[in-house]
Amino acid sequence: MAGKVDLLVVLGGDGTLIHAAGLCAGREVPILGVNMGTLGFLTEFSRDRVWDALDAALAGKLHASRRLMLAAEVRRGSTVLLSGTVLNDVVVSREALSRLARLDVSVDSSEAATYEADGLIIATPTGSTAYSLSAAGPIVYPTLDAILLTPICPHALTQRPLVLPPDSPIHVRLVSGETMFVSLDGSDGSRLKAGDEVQVRTAPHRTVLLKNPELNPFAILRQKLRWGAR
Repeated sequence: MAGKVDLLVVLGGDGTLIHAAGLCAGREVPILGVNMGTLGFLTEFSRDRVWDALDAALAGKLHASRRLMLAAEVRRGSTVLLSGTVLNDVVVSREALSRLARLDVSVDSSEAATYEADGLIIATPTGSTAYSLSAAGPIVYPTLDAILLTPICPHALTQRPLVLPPDSPIHVRLVSGETMFVSLDGSDGSRLKAGDEVQVRTAPHRTVLLKNPELNPFAILRQKLRWGAR
């Protein structure tokens, strides 16, 4: 149903909106996010303004923010283990009793880095304020076209997060024998074995979020991250 409608109203938190974005079947359906939770980076409208927001959306008075998405594919040789699109991030992480993983990363067919780390986050600008931020990644303006690489607890402190152009496909290969796990926006996932590859590139479609005219990205950051609070 979500892939056929002209407007999608999401009642919940950011996780609910991210899940809803994945249901749009590749169509750029405008999403009106109403925050029923606590944080709400993406669900910009408060519950007490829902009817005003809905009226404005139906009248075409709300501006849209088209957010970059990533297409991910997990391969074991010629077999595709998992594929899908994400609004926030693709995360390669170790399981509870695993040691540091060794991950070979290439960007646009060129060898980029080898990480010995607990894992790696490949995020969109929208996802820059999610798990990537917790792993000391940069905050990226949400409407920019870019891809973030953020290592999770790397062994070498010189291995820092990277911001890459959107037309650079990324390949991550698990070299070590440790069992790892890959997840797409925290929902779909698959275990990884040595030799498995995670391939990520910009998706052909976007997530379209209807904007609250009373907010801008910096107002949201000040409110949610308490910038300037005493």
